[in-house]
Amino acid sequence: MDNGGNESILDTYLYETNTLLEQLDSIVLAAEQADTFTQNDVNEIFRIMHTIKGASAMMEYDSLSTVAHRIEDMFFIIREKTMDVIPDEDRAKLFDMMFMAIDFFRAEVEKIQNGESLSNDIDTLMGKINSLVAKIQGDADGSAAQEPAAPAAASAPAAAPAAAAAPAPAGSGEFPFGLRVFFDEGVGMENLRAYMLVNELRSTCGEENFEFSPKDVETNSETSETIIAQGFVLSFRKEVDRAGAIQIVTGSGSVRSYQTFDAAPAAPAAPAAAPAAQSAPAPAAKAAAPATEKKPAADGEKKKPAAPAPSGTQSGAPHVKESLISVNLSKLNQLMDVVGEIVITESMVTASPDLRGLKLDNFTKSARQLRKLTDELQDVSMSLRMVPVLATFQKMQRIVRDMGKKLGKRARLTLIGENTEVDKTIVDSIGDPLMHIVRNSMDHGIEDTEEERIAAGKDPEGEIILSASHTGGEVIIQVKDDGQGVNYDKVLKKAIEKGLASPDTEYSKKEIINFLLAPGFSTNTEVTEFSGRGVGMDVVKKNVEEVGGTVVLTSEPGKGMTTTLKIPLTMAILDGMEVSVGGSIFTIPINNIRQSFKMSAGDIIHDAARGEMVKIMDNFYSVIRVKDIYGLKDGYDNIEDGILMWVESGECTYCLFVDELMGEQQVVVKPLPNYINNFNVKQRGITGCTILGDGNISVILDVSNLYSAAQ
Repeated sequence: MDNGGNESILDTYLYETNTLLEQLDSIVLAAEQADTFTQNDVNEIFRIMHTIKGASAMMEYDSLSTVAHRIEDMFFIIREKTMDVIPDEDRAKLFDMMFMAIDFFRAEVEKIQNGESLSNDIDTLMGKINSLVAKIQGDADGSAAQEPAAPAAASAPAAAPAAAAAPAPAGSGEFPFGLRVFFDEGVGMENLRAYMLVNELRSTCGEENFEFSPKDVETNSETSETIIAQGFVLSFRKEVDRAGAIQIVTGSGSVRSYQTFDAAPAAPAAPAAAPAAQSAPAPAAKAAAPATEKKPAADGEKKKPAAPAPSGTQSGAPHVKESLISVNLSKLNQLMDVVGEIVITESMVTASPDLRGLKLDNFTKSARQLRKLTDELQDVSMSLRMVPVLATFQKMQRIVRDMGKKLGKRARLTLIGENTEVDKTIVDSIGDPLMHIVRNSMDHGIEDTEEERIAAGKDPEGEIILSASHTGGEVIIQVKDDGQGVNYDKVLKKAIEKGLASPDTEYSKKEIINFLLAPGFSTNTEVTEFSGRGVGMDVVKKNVEEVGGTVVLTSEPGKGMTTTLKIPLTMAILDGMEVSVGGSIFTIPINNIRQSFKMSAGDIIHDAARGEMVKIMDNFYSVIRVKDIYGLKDGYDNIEDGILMWVESGECTYCLFVDELMGEQQVVVKPLPNYINNFNVKQRGITGCTILGDGNISVILDVSNLYSAAQ
């Protein structure tokens, strides 16, 4: 299939398939913990597989369609016979097979995204599915098939039951509108596929409004031979019901063709054509139609355009339109850019130097209304980008499950605040950090054996708590385990070996645990599938800092470890405090400001090691002068002349000395050009810039990196 001109269709396919796979993953994980699929789970998995099968077939991704089709068949049997058809000893195989299938779908979808060719090696997976289907079908059909089999064997050869089931109810006065359906050659389980159609029709036109033949398709697998030879016959009270059925039949992936016919005395003669039809069902059926039916198949084709109208009203209730739409993220980014420009332009208009000294009551009133509408527009546009962290959190369930099986550890993942909403770009960026943290907790945190946990007075099953919450303009994400915690002596020894620490220096616990975030650092002595390469926690630190966040590690030996991520809700627009130093204007995020105050020179303490310090609430904090950090010519030098701003970011807290406060301003964050980033300005405490109302540019300060640059 040439997708060159159908990129939007491909994007839709990828989006919907990924969404369905995430949903499927969470269903199977929950079912494995409960050791069973509920009826709702079975129905949902059947629907998901049906959707993936149809979409993949449309896109001509045959391997995906084949696997989905076979799993759909399996869950159809389970849906009709309940989970009782799965022996207890085979349930673990069913769950493992489902996870294997999910991994297969994900790998293939990733290949599609990367433009790679799909794998045709599905024999192993199909073998597992077919093995389970055979076992399930044997258990499902065993008792039901035995009852009719005995009289059939006594009275007639194998063809006799099919012939006995052949008379069709169509043609009677009560159900005059007939429909004969032929399935794809070699598709298998024709009786169950026929029963699937019956189930769908029951929900649309009502069980009392149609009949079908053969009657015992649900319980008698031998009816498949009759359906192959003569088709599956449906008959309806009303023509409008048949039109609706045609829509269902044509939407089924396994139907080869269908014929319509109305009540006529000759209708029952159709079975007589069966012997000729068995060798070639499709041509024989088409040839027999004019001779045995009052209306030819072409009449059925004429009715197809009219079908949508009646079928839409079959259930007696109007179709409810979907209230959700998917929008490309690039369009939302473009919307945010436009809203940002509106915010800047609104500030430029209302703060124009031409208006100074003028008393313009009407203008002021209109300006206030404009500001109100601008704020609402910002809120709405930002809310469009906000998505729950639920999907990202649920992916961690799979990591805990898989690692637990491979490492032989029992652990559960508890989710708290999974409905917390965060900017889409930030949700995408925290997936990898969370994966590394959870893997770290499973590999290093949770004890190796249950005996160790019991000896320590803990539950034999380890627990990892993944939580999210809002605090002002930040989202706090924590990963907490109840494992063995950090061995500080071991970490310090490894840091000294790596040259990250000096053996002659005394380090605090906070400084020691932060060595875990250093590139290439690992406490493992050998490389395993999950750790030992030193590329875990440093990736966490790098990715979180790229979105303006911070990472804080805490641990109590024997009790566990907690990793806290503090991340801004959005990076596009923030509330900032404008400050001036000489002729330069800087913006400090409001969320980082604790307090601002005046100080006298006598309040400043001069420390030989840490420079200028000030005492606030019985604690001492460093004083950093913005003028000195950036080598500005102008600006106040005397403490009495300027203002101290008490700021914090994560574990970093200090006082910033500036000339004066210019007021709070909502600003649009503009990224710095690449050629400026080449000078590593981010490490000098500059995170971006913004355009002020008068057209000037203000540099946005990064409180955390600014402190590091001053040391």
